[in-house]
Amino acid sequence: MRERTVKNERTETSRAAWIDAAYELLIHSGIEAVKVMPLAKKMGTSRTSFYWLFKDRDDVLQALLERWQQNTEAVLRQSERYAATVVEAMLNVFDCWFDNQLFDSEFEYAVRSWGLQDEKVANAVRDADATRLEAIREMFMRYGLDQYEADTRARTVYLIQIGYISMRFKEPGDVRLERVPRYVEIFTGEPCKQSDLDRFAARHTDLFTEAGLLAAKRGIGNGRQTNSGNSGG
Repeated sequence: MRERTVKNERTETSRAAWIDAAYELLIHSGIEAVKVMPLAKKMGTSRTSFYWLFKDRDDVLQALLERWQQNTEAVLRQSERYAATVVEAMLNVFDCWFDNQLFDSEFEYAVRSWGLQDEKVANAVRDADATRLEAIREMFMRYGLDQYEADTRARTVYLIQIGYISMRFKEPGDVRLERVPRYVEIFTGEPCKQSDLDRFAARHTDLFTEAGLLAAKRGIGNGRQTNSGNSGG
């Protein structure tokens, strides 16, 4: 029994290594590169080893799609996390866009590109979009928004982020952080408190230099004071 368990564990570890290699090829070279021979070359072994673990190429492609579902799981998990306010809830979702361990944007882009060539993958992407949108819509409804407004705000949140990914739009971390309170207020209709922003920034300190983070926080504070002054006038 123990021997069988160890063998199963080794098989799963070996499969994971091949899937890791397939992931790297997909990210850097596109779906056409994810084939048995390039995979074997990347693994430094023969194609025979591949067939000990996978039935065919479609088997490893299915494994990639299953791994990509982690992105959807992250959006659902963050949408459902406890939050005292809608602002805090929105910032929980924002964690996905700032933490590649939660939501892998490069993987997302690669799968969406793959879906342009494969109807099965395109259907999987549509299903994922619908599931993620529903999760964010339900999040807004928990904070008192009616279904129509919750749906509109959810689409604004999600489709803007997918636009960032699809365009491969890059911003310096401090610039992204400085824009967070404006986005949150647009998405939720509620202003961020400095305490909300401080907690959010503290979860992502690895993205910023200490000096950059302090500058971004000063910019956030100055921006909010300026906005408040304008609206008050």
